[in-house]
Amino acid sequence: MLVTGGAGYIGSHAAKALRQAGCRVVIYDNLSAGHRDAALGAPLIEGDIRDVDAVRRALRDSGASAVMHFAAWLVVSDSVSDPIGYYRNNVDGALATLEAMAAEQCRRFILSSTCAVYGEPVDTPIRETHPTSPINAYGQTKLAVEHALPHFERAYSIRSIRLRYFNAAGADPDGELGEDHSPEVHVIPRAFDAASGGAPIEIFGEDYPTPDGTCLRDYIHVVDLADAHVRSLRCLEENGASATYNVGTERPSSVRDVIASVERVTGRRVACRPAARRAGDPAVLFASAERIRRDLGWVPRRPELDTIVGDSWRWHSSHPQGFRTVSAGLANPEGSRR
Repeated sequence: MLVTGGAGYIGSHAAKALRQAGCRVVIYDNLSAGHRDAALGAPLIEGDIRDVDAVRRALRDSGASAVMHFAAWLVVSDSVSDPIGYYRNNVDGALATLEAMAAEQCRRFILSSTCAVYGEPVDTPIRETHPTSPINAYGQTKLAVEHALPHFERAYSIRSIRLRYFNAAGADPDGELGEDHSPEVHVIPRAFDAASGGAPIEIFGEDYPTPDGTCLRDYIHVVDLADAHVRSLRCLEENGASATYNVGTERPSSVRDVIASVERVTGRRVACRPAARRAGDPAVLFASAERIRRDLGWVPRRPELDTIVGDSWRWHSSHPQGFRTVSAGLANPEGSRR
């Protein structure tokens, strides 16, 4: 199994789950956002996903019969200001990976996609049949790759499963892996920083048409996402058809709900301040996961918001400098991440 972006946040959790399921995993990552320690000892090839020859060598040398593709940029606001960069990285990178797979006759592909392909929801919960109309370049780049995949299947027999994540959160309950971005853009770790004496967390918009005025999102535990990937691989290995699945809990939580959960879990006040809406942010996004539940038997095992926040807090409080804590051999359970 070749896992592109497997040293990143979601990719590393999926790589661990694959190894626990008995798969031989090789990680391919340029470490621009990933961490060497997140590989947990799995073979790691440093390389650019846009380099077709390098990806071909990785496939050939590893003997991989399938690819899980996590390597992509993912910050919505950055995609609005830098669409060129996002198209080059997310679309060109995925197409180069698929070109390498076609050349090496590797015919199973699992795509890390996103609920951002839907844009502003027409109705909720969002089903896979919902119209796709992204309002930011991030969602549009993921949708462009999704649209390419049926053509690759017809021409090169590459079957694929597209997993449309909602909001990935949480951390490995074993404490080996967690979320370590620089700069940090996700609400839960930013709330931890605010609770630990850092800058107040900014609430981007308090006038959305939601019960408390803040955005509603479906927070899905990263280990549940990893399980969806393992099940998707098994489906393809058993000659299952290509498919698209939402991966979410079907439970919307607001930004203020998240802040309240962080305060309950940490026992600390989270300092907040209002900020303007971010470009490209829909008001409400939450999933219907009926299709993946029916087809793959997937059910989230850790859906409660306090469980997600609690697992994440254990990682952050024991890794005050993220993976740098691991490299330095430090541990400070009472510290903050920054």
